[in-house]
Amino acid sequence: MADKLFALLLYLLPHHLLSQAMHWLTRIEWPPLKDRLIRGAIRLYRIDMRVAVEQNPTAYSSFNAFFTRALRADARPLANDPAAIVSPVDGTISQIGTIENGRIFQAKGQSYTVEELLGGDEADCAQFADGYFATLYLSPRDYHRIHMPQGGELKKMLHIPGRLFSVSPSTTRVVPRLFSRNERLVNLFETGQGPMAVVMVGAIFVASMDTVWAGTVAPATRRISQWHYGPQQPDQPITLEKGEEMGRFNMGSTVVLLFPKNSIRWDETLSAGSQVQMGQRIATLTSPNEVTPAPEEKL
Repeated sequence: MADKLFALLLYLLPHHLLSQAMHWLTRIEWPPLKDRLIRGAIRLYRIDMRVAVEQNPTAYSSFNAFFTRALRADARPLANDPAAIVSPVDGTISQIGTIENGRIFQAKGQSYTVEELLGGDEADCAQFADGYFATLYLSPRDYHRIHMPQGGELKKMLHIPGRLFSVSPSTTRVVPRLFSRNERLVNLFETGQGPMAVVMVGAIFVASMDTVWAGTVAPATRRISQWHYGPQQPDQPITLEKGEEMGRFNMGSTVVLLFPKNSIRWDETLSAGSQVQMGQRIATLTSPNEVTPAPEEKL
């Protein structure tokens, strides 16, 4: 009942207006205010500043600069297995498993389609038929830069406008098709083992999303915007290595990963609720003919 009441409140709130206000607040550079906000967040969320490149909270120019802070190079080592797929973020696994009949499991009684998530392009969706997904939730205490799960070349980016519901566990349990309704940035890569989708899902107070190749990506209209990349495009091929930074959230949110059928095997120790860190192995590449079972979903 509490979850449903919270969701009802979210339906009534002006999502984008609140996010615009948060965008303004988190970029204020007046020291008395921004330092108070930063110190308050460190206390409230018990943030470990020892792993940050800049450990002095007052050295950040704004709350957003603190929130998207860089970590020391040795803070998140990459799994050394060449076949490892690594977590792109610090966070919690919301759900992990297989795509069944074109649908992605969200929570008990809730699911959404790959077609909805990726903006409706049939060719894009077909690449992930009967494939694999993982939904990774970033809380306010987590590191908020996003890195490559494996190396790949960017082929397409789509900005899909939408709502900005909270993506907290309580909301995902009760809001239907949450991740395919929220504003999101779909990044489609081609890797040595096939396609890969890294979908950055916005949320309430997530004022904007950035990528390393396009900077801040904001809606120009309320329609889907898309960009194509490759040798024939003026922006040249964009190739990123495993573990390389690809983007960041300005405030917390969720990443959804998609892989094609028979391409990976999820780490058997992972399930809904598992904590992961960027660089940690979450899956292993498999041979094309190997059928790969996914962790059992807890319905």
